[in-house]
Amino acid sequence: MDATAMTGTVTGTDRTDLTLLVVEDDPAGALAVPELLDAAGAAGTRVRIRTARNLTEAERLLTDDVHCVLVDLSLPGPRAAAGDDPLAPLRHILRLAPRHAVLALAASADAELAAEAVRVGAQDHLFREELDGRLLSRAIRYAVERKRADAVQVKLTESRLRAQENARLERGLLPTPLLEGSDLRFAAHYRPGRSRALLGGDFYDVVRTPDGTVHAMIGDVCGHGPDEAALGVELRIAWRALTFAGLCGDELLSTMQQVLEHERESEEIFATLCTVDIAPDGRRAGLCLAGHPSPLIARQGRAARLLPYEDGGPALGLPPRNALPQALRAGDTPWPRRQVELGGAWSLLMYTDGLIEGRSAGPGSPRLGQDGMVAMMNRQLAEGLRGEELLEAAVTEVRSLNGGELTDDVAVLALERDRTRG
Repeated sequence: MDATAMTGTVTGTDRTDLTLLVVEDDPAGALAVPELLDAAGAAGTRVRIRTARNLTEAERLLTDDVHCVLVDLSLPGPRAAAGDDPLAPLRHILRLAPRHAVLALAASADAELAAEAVRVGAQDHLFREELDGRLLSRAIRYAVERKRADAVQVKLTESRLRAQENARLERGLLPTPLLEGSDLRFAAHYRPGRSRALLGGDFYDVVRTPDGTVHAMIGDVCGHGPDEAALGVELRIAWRALTFAGLCGDELLSTMQQVLEHERESEEIFATLCTVDIAPDGRRAGLCLAGHPSPLIARQGRAARLLPYEDGGPALGLPPRNALPQALRAGDTPWPRRQVELGGAWSLLMYTDGLIEGRSAGPGSPRLGQDGMVAMMNRQLAEGLRGEELLEAAVTEVRSLNGGELTDDVAVLALERDRTRG
């Protein structure tokens, strides 16, 4: 027979059955692997042995249940191999068996070749003249465990690289606000929907320009995949650059729409956006809405309510015929900038629609909506919650009301001014 299957015994504490494929072309079977393994002792891990006398046979016998391959380096190389590469048989096995442990067998006179076999991918090398049962059994166990450890290390490396990529994306989506010199307090909370591991298409940013104005923005790209998340990063970066360049209101949003139209993958992709420009004295602000829910404001001694939203314009990227407000048909700008009075002490909450689209009392119930969100926030404000504590409590309660994880991303940010200035 060209191939045989028999059982030997490997000593050791690990009693998991292993399968060894021996690839060597000695027709007399001088290697005598079963006898070597039996000589190592009857107790321990059982090893089922398969033998192949050429690479073609090895390919047929190399099934998923094989744990280790012992390759004789004196085998003839594959016909397709160019030149006289003495490691051609080993390289061929390594290509065939990327998930299997591999041992290289060589003559003791070929020590340099055996060492090179390990460098190209074998877990270890053995010398034919020095081989005994105890050495072979130990080499099999060690090779299998080393291959498992290598596989674990590869997965850890891949996981680390993914984490690094996610961290870079997270820095783009969840930036550090630039508020140096401002008396406003800032807090934010981000929670991706249940189908994403880390991030979604929501984005936000807050910066203070040299004139003392604080500019805040929150947006939402439709969809939930990595492309939408990457587009959110691009829009956030574009907003920050355009804001520092002095653009605001309709001029800024018109330029943002151009960015979106150039960067999106299809014409169906759009983004909603809310921008607020708070005057240096902290008492007034300009509000622009592009298909986005209006912010909530809570003034000292008064219940929280939504800022006006009647003058909102279309989402970025939507065809004008689908979203033009009446004001635009009358000749005004697509995204009018509305002036609002904030007062001396206030809290401003900006959010994406994931906060209001969950259910109000579990599956099948009506959606929470903006009115339900306002009522919820008033209860929490009455309990004295502020800043990050308030945002965490709001998202937690919305999830609880929904009866489980929210299907959409949620981003919320709060800006607070707690003292009166003249």
